[in-house]
Amino acid sequence: MVENYNARFISRLTRDTVALVLAGGRGSRLKQLTDWRAKPAVPIAGKFRIIDFPLSNCINSGIRKIGVLTQYKAHSLIRHIQQGWGFMRGYFGDFIELLPASQRIGEDSWYVGTADAVYQNLDIIRTYQPKYILILAGDHVYKMDYGDMLAYHVEREADVTVGCIHVPLKEASAFGVIEIDENLRVTSFIEKPENPQPSPGKTNETLASMGIYIFNADFLYEQLVRDSDFTNTSHDFGKDIVPSIIHNNYRVMAFPFRDVQGGDPGYWRDVGTIDAFWKTNIELVSVRPELNLYDKGWPIWTHQAQLPPAKFIFNTADRCGVAIDSMVSGGCVISGSKIYHSLLFSNVSIHSYSEIRDSVILPDVMIGRHCRISKAIIDRGCYIPDNTIIGEDIEKDKDRFYVSEENVILITPEMLGQSRIY
Repeated sequence: MVENYNARFISRLTRDTVALVLAGGRGSRLKQLTDWRAKPAVPIAGKFRIIDFPLSNCINSGIRKIGVLTQYKAHSLIRHIQQGWGFMRGYFGDFIELLPASQRIGEDSWYVGTADAVYQNLDIIRTYQPKYILILAGDHVYKMDYGDMLAYHVEREADVTVGCIHVPLKEASAFGVIEIDENLRVTSFIEKPENPQPSPGKTNETLASMGIYIFNADFLYEQLVRDSDFTNTSHDFGKDIVPSIIHNNYRVMAFPFRDVQGGDPGYWRDVGTIDAFWKTNIELVSVRPELNLYDKGWPIWTHQAQLPPAKFIFNTADRCGVAIDSMVSGGCVISGSKIYHSLLFSNVSIHSYSEIRDSVILPDVMIGRHCRISKAIIDRGCYIPDNTIIGEDIEKDKDRFYVSEENVILITPEMLGQSRIY
């Protein structure tokens, strides 16, 4: 059970905290979706980018000093943050700063691990003069009040606090697996074990790191400098820093995830694969999805393009523009076609006599006439020619597109022989 902390106490802690969002990774398991963009920049949930979730959590938690560490193909990510997150007011001490890999400690010094990315920016981070540093992964979808975790960290007199959640055992090899004692002190941390073991009292679940860490600032500086001196390290928080701290008997506490939406165990998604990405988006079109995007008390902020409302046109027996059990974003035009159980991002145009089912259509896609598409992800900027059929013959689809383990079909402009829109 997580304690309830005084709001004034939490506000003092958040003012003394700098959040560092690790947003430099490719996310190779998302296949061609990340050929030209970093994973945190991948569009999600109709109008957002994945990074909007941890950034919004910071703002809603009262943490308004934020650094975003970028590296891999960061152009669209940087542009999105400049366009959508420029509302911070510097004269209040608020900021979102971009910290790209810039060879600050040597001409060959690109970021080689999550800890190294922070280490290479220590000179900048020290100028912020924080008492606490919140480390966040930039590629997870969830709602969380980091203020509660900060208060827990201080109350437990921790050197490090790790956000954690139970995950199915079959998925645990993709995470850092944690063991704790009866006081929630972390006794073991193994990054992406090949054969993860269930938590005590569980058979099909284990406790996993969410990629969320709170460090006392001076303590973090010491650990990063120490790690930088070693050559037999990958300079990674999960693989090296946290296990070393536990080994040296420092106080590492586990913070059980608490969803601000009140769910148990709470909504948290690592959209690290094509199947997970498709499922996370498609879940949102249900009547009562686990992730509430309509929550005015904990909004998700993003760049809001100035677009006209979605438009549905024609209503005859064989030519009716309609969407059922679907989400349709601004700028879309559904012209005499039927959309079932699908999610359409901004500026999608679908011409007459087509039928779309169980699909996720990213921005600026145009679909021609007489198309039938099911269980697909169509990347930004694709033009689907007239009479295209996708999702009815998987073996044929494999000849042109990427097909996942669960038969989700990914289509990108390159697969169609088309130029990409950035």
